[in-house]
Amino acid sequence: MLTRRSMLTNLGAAATLAGCGKEENRPKPGTGKVEDVTFVTGFNITGQDSYVFAAIENGFYRDAGLNVTVVPGVGTRGNLQYLARDTAQFATIDITGGLLEIDGGRLTDFRVFAAIYQLTVSCIVALPAANIASPRDLAGKRIGYSEGGVNKTIFPAYARLAGLDEATVRWVSLAPPLIRPALLSGQLDASTEIVVGRPALEAAAKQSVTMLPYSDVMRDLYGNAIGASTSLIERNPGLVRRFRDASLRGMRWTLDNPDAAGRVMAKHNPTYRAEVAAAEVRQTVTYVRGGAPVLGHLDEARMARCIAVVQSIGLVRPGLTPDRIAAFDLVPTA
Repeated sequence: MLTRRSMLTNLGAAATLAGCGKEENRPKPGTGKVEDVTFVTGFNITGQDSYVFAAIENGFYRDAGLNVTVVPGVGTRGNLQYLARDTAQFATIDITGGLLEIDGGRLTDFRVFAAIYQLTVSCIVALPAANIASPRDLAGKRIGYSEGGVNKTIFPAYARLAGLDEATVRWVSLAPPLIRPALLSGQLDASTEIVVGRPALEAAAKQSVTMLPYSDVMRDLYGNAIGASTSLIERNPGLVRRFRDASLRGMRWTLDNPDAAGRVMAKHNPTYRAEVAAAEVRQTVTYVRGGAPVLGHLDEARMARCIAVVQSIGLVRPGLTPDRIAAFDLVPTA
């Protein structure tokens, strides 16, 4: 994970950027003009974000007439605030988290247009000493989480489907940067995590870890996606398509070249080890591809089922439709 100093440096780099004008006035590929945009990752900057740096390093964004500044994310709600303030044009959004924001009427001026993960990457992680091998082993255990985190929010549905009485879990609320250290020091039996974080966690723990992926029992839940404000989508869909295509080009290259992608990640983020980033890229393959016809695809019927799962545990009210969360006319199809 990045140091606090590194995160603040990255945040400062994106403090000021120009607003977007009409589409016909924007730079086009091959004209030599470059348009500055800012992209916010999901949470901090980790190996799963290698595809963005690969797109920068290989000139994929430049080919699309874009100069991209990457800012470490702070979770879905904070990332949506970047879009609402127009201090970033594009952001990583957890689809379940986005649904909760829309239903709550808090941050609704956004749509996702390209999936990063076809399956949720939420999970519970534990060290071997905790003797946790299955969801039912979580009964009575201390599980660390951060307030507002999607992992904790959708845990009741996961527990029910996995045969665990959620009331038997002992939740421990911690600030996000403190969760991994608390787990590694034995203050927790388990914690919320993302499955693609396994390599970094095992490197820190110097031993293997047990992961219980939510996707084992919740196959209809999408994971992260790339989104933008609805106002940007409406006034400049061409910019959105250019960013989408260059990002997916970087994702495709990263999946095909994990070791090289790890080196690119380390070059752009010196605090990150190349071999850890490469291992994290390999962890993402199943979740990124996920049986979709093309990288980044979002299916309207599948999105409806995703919404139904979230509704089934009372997190959102009936009536929320797929077009409230996704701009399907901008979803990649080929």
